Amino acid sequence: MNKQPIAVFDSGYGGLTVLKEITALLPQYDYLYLGDNSRAPYGNKSYATVYEYTLEAVKWFFAKGCPLVILACNTASAKALRTIQQNDLPKIASQKRVLGVIRPTAEVIGNFSQTGHVGVMGTTGTVESSSYILEIQKKFPQLSVTQEACPLWVPIIENNEQHSPEAENIIEKNVKNLLHKDDQIDTILLACTHYPLIAGQILKYTPKNVQLISQGKIVAESLLNYLQRQQQIEQQCSKNQQLEFYTTGDVKDFDSHATLFYGQPVAAKHTDLKL
Repeated sequence: MNKQPIAVFDSGYGGLTVLKEITALLPQYDYLYLGDNSRAPYGNKSYATVYEYTLEAVKWFFAKGCPLVILACNTASAKALRTIQQNDLPKIASQKRVLGVIRPTAEVIGNFSQTGHVGVMGTTGTVESSSYILEIQKKFPQLSVTQEACPLWVPIIENNEQHSPEAENIIEKNVKNLLHKDDQIDTILLACTHYPLIAGQILKYTPKNVQLISQGKIVAESLLNYLQRQQQIEQQCSKNQQLEFYTTGDVKDFDSHATLFYGQPVAAKHTDLKL
């Protein structure tokens, strides 16, 4: 059997926070990461555009032989995953799989809350899709879910401006907006893989009883469970502990930013996604 890496996709750098947790829990596998930095961010783009870009990346991974693609991007998971799973996979690669980050997170988020009130902070695209509300209600119908769109957080983080006074004001405003909508919230889901990098600043503006939940470990544990259950897919995944990084943007720029998200040096290659 021809074994190939597990693919991890993001519009830019954020998915590296997920990959970091996946490789920590499942270090034996090979991984191929792609950041679509030249077209990031996805959060303010239309459904059609996000779907087009995400499908293009999925096809690129499939062309490289990857049996499993993880969309480590909340916007891509919200706006493109379902269509790709239902319409495209049966036509282009029925034996391969594409998974997202929303469902694994939604399936456990209710377990963290004592009050039954959860906040979701994400990009405009993720919030407007209502994907988290829909998925959480399937598992925890009694849970109260309140959302807050934070459209400026990703550019702030990617420009390394998160400690500036202007950024602090923006973060404070968004957090207070969320808690003003529902003062019983005791759990805030960081529904964007960039946001763990500003967890410290977010906590400045939350009561001590409020906890922040990041997605990386949840997605990693979900992937472990998936591979244990889906042996046909698992057996197609290569295990040489190798990682490859690609970006559609500037390689030097990617490498310098990626270290912040991944926690160790990264040496990426460029791709224009042409098959």
